Amino acid sequence: MSRIGRKPIQVPNGVNVNLDNNVITVKGPKGSLSRELHKDMKLVIESDVITVERPSDNKLHRALHGTTRSVVANMVSGVTEGYAKNLELVGVGYRANKTGEKLVLNVGYSHPVEFVPENGIEFEVPAQNRIIVKGIDKEAVGAIAAKVRAVRPPEPYKGKGIKYEGERIIRKEGKAGKKK
Repeated sequence: MSRIGRKPIQVPNGVNVNLDNNVITVKGPKGSLSRELHKDMKLVIESDVITVERPSDNKLHRALHGTTRSVVANMVSGVTEGYAKNLELVGVGYRANKTGEKLVLNVGYSHPVEFVPENGIEFEVPAQNRIIVKGIDKEAVGAIAAKVRAVRPPEPYKGKGIKYEGERIIRKEGKAGKKK
């Protein structure tokens, strides 16, 4: 049995979970999320606990067991607490601004790069070199943060670029270090 798949999901107060033909809808104080699950996975919803069951021990069902449980648990925690990814800009003249809802990045190109947030995603710029991507859908927050990072990924020689907070950039020595 999957260790993750066996764990029950606690549903906090104020969160409503509905299951209709393999489509799970989770409503909470921060919003609502809906997702279609695999037809073979069975969700058992009791008063404040959700458990995921699989029909057999074949390879596909074993793989889907833990994945389905994690997806549902992320939906429940997303509508209660939400998710955030922190990004840092490293480089002289690299800065981020928020104009209206849009995120505007000046990262060494001849033009500023703009990001319009998708529904459910919000940008915060507490400082010129920090960006916070917030939302209730963990998958969408991670995808948007990856798109922002892809504008100027960190380079290994000077470490300039957009990186996740706490990300370690493995540095290279460069040409001058090889002489002698």
